[in-house]
Amino acid sequence: MTRFCVATLLFVFSVFAPITVSAQEWAIGVGTTDFGDQGTDSALVDIEYRHHPFLERRVMSVALAANASVSAEGDVFVGGGIWTRWQWASGWFIDISIMPGLFEAGTNGNDLGSAFEIRSLLGVGYQFDYGHAISAALTHKSNASLATDNPGMNTYTLRYHFSF
Repeated sequence: MTRFCVATLLFVFSVFAPITVSAQEWAIGVGTTDFGDQGTDSALVDIEYRHHPFLERRVMSVALAANASVSAEGDVFVGGGIWTRWQWASGWFIDISIMPGLFEAGTNGNDLGSAFEIRSLLGVGYQFDYGHAISAALTHKSNASLATDNPGMNTYTLRYHFSF
């Protein structure tokens, strides 16, 4: 299953590979997992790519995005979907995304009920004058009750964004 997740990650990033060099972004985050009463919480590394926005209106941008995360327990998620940012002139922004993808538990207690999981994200951040940004994000992974078991998991991350 790990090979399948790595192959899927490479495919997702190649599909969303840069075509232009403006308004694209990488976000790299570190944080922790939260499985609630089940599972083993651990440190997490998260990386996300956001393509050039296909829709921009005043303070809102919408783009395709891809995400991969790995926890210290060996939990792996790879997914892709839609990302939205609301940006204000003051530099503050809100990120929201939803990305279906594949999840593989590193330990039996961290099983989320199926390989198919949907990751939703809510983040708040600040963009610096030179285009890079920092943010704090909360994500939730769940199979939306498509499987018999749906315990879900949350992650909390601090992220640094590189725009190019």
